[in-house]
Amino acid sequence: MNILITGASGFLGTHCFQSLRQNGHNLTLVDIAPPDGERQTPGCRFERVDIRQKHAVSPLIQGAHIVIHAAAALPLWKRGDIFSTNVEGTRNILSAALSHGIQRVIYISSTAVYGIPEKHPILESDRLMGVGPYGESKILAEKLCLDFMEKGLDITILRPKTFLGAGRLGVFEILFDWVHDGKKIPVIGDGQNLYQLLAVDDLVEVITLCIQNASKEYNDVFNVAAETFGTVQEDLNALFEFAQSGSRVQPTPATLVKGALRIFEMLHLSPLYQWVYDTADKDSFVSIDKLKNTFHWSPRFSNAQILIKTYEWYLKNYALIKSRQAGITHTAAWKQGLLALVKKFM
Repeated sequence: MNILITGASGFLGTHCFQSLRQNGHNLTLVDIAPPDGERQTPGCRFERVDIRQKHAVSPLIQGAHIVIHAAAALPLWKRGDIFSTNVEGTRNILSAALSHGIQRVIYISSTAVYGIPEKHPILESDRLMGVGPYGESKILAEKLCLDFMEKGLDITILRPKTFLGAGRLGVFEILFDWVHDGKKIPVIGDGQNLYQLLAVDDLVEVITLCIQNASKEYNDVFNVAAETFGTVQEDLNALFEFAQSGSRVQPTPATLVKGALRIFEMLHLSPLYQWVYDTADKDSFVSIDKLKNTFHWSPRFSNAQILIKTYEWYLKNYALIKSRQAGITHTAAWKQGLLALVKKFM
C-alpha cells in the first residue's frame, strides 16, 4: 500500500514510519524539516515540502492510498504560523486527497480541542473550546475534515491525549531533567487530580487499524488515551520510585503559580504555555469507549508505564540530548528560561 505521512520528521511521524516500513508499505515522508537519521530506504522517500504550498502538496498525494496527516505547528510557534499550517495546510491536504481519490485520510487532532472542561470523562460529542491558537486551530481543522467527509472523502479524526515514548522531549524533557538531578517536582495544586496520558505505541496501533479497515464506521471522531491512570501524584511517584534519584512532588498554590506562569509566558521567560498550566491542576481524562467498541481494541500501556518507558529512553540518550540545541518541537529539549533558576532552589 502507498502511504503518505505528513509531519514525518516529528515525534509521531517518526514512530509511524518505523512501524509501517516493517509491513512492506511504500512510504512517502513529507516534512519541512529533514529527518533525523536515514529515511531513503527501499520503498521509502523523503520530500521536504511545506504543506501550506498547495502546488507542492497535490503531486505528492497523487498515487497514495492512505494519508496520515500528522503535520502541525505546535503551541510554541507564532500564532500566524499555527493557523496557516494547521488550518490552511490541512485544507490543502484534504483538497488534494479528494481530487486524487485517496482511500482514507487519518487526521491527528488533539484533546486540546476540549479546552478546560467541567465534566469527565470527556466524550467526543462534548463542546469544543480551544485554549490558545493551537486548540483553536485544531477545532477549525476538524471542521474542515467534517466538510470534506460530506463531499465523500473518508476521514478518521483521532483526538489523542498527550502521548509519550522513545524520542519524546519538549515539556517532558524539563520533567525528566529535574528528576534526573533529584529535584523536587512542583505540581500546580496538590497533585490529586486525575490526568490521562497515552503511549505513542498505542496511538500507532490505532493508526494501523485505520489503514487496515475501510469500514465507514471509521469516518468519525475518536478519543485515544490510556485506559489505566492515576492521580498526578500517583503516576509521578511511580516514576520517582523507578528513577531512585530522590525526587518527590512539591504541591504549590494553583492560583498564585498560574498567575506567575501567565506573566512569565507573556514575557517569554517560560516555555510553559496557557493550556499546559491551566489544565495542570484539573482532572483531564477522556472516554475511549467509542474507540474500543468500534476498533475492538484496548490500549496496552498505563500512565506509569508510559512515563517510565520514556524516562528509560531519556537516560540511555542523556548525553546526546544534552549535546543538542534547544528547539520548539516535541523531539527537542525546550529552553527552561526562568524555570532553570527555580530548579536551583528545588
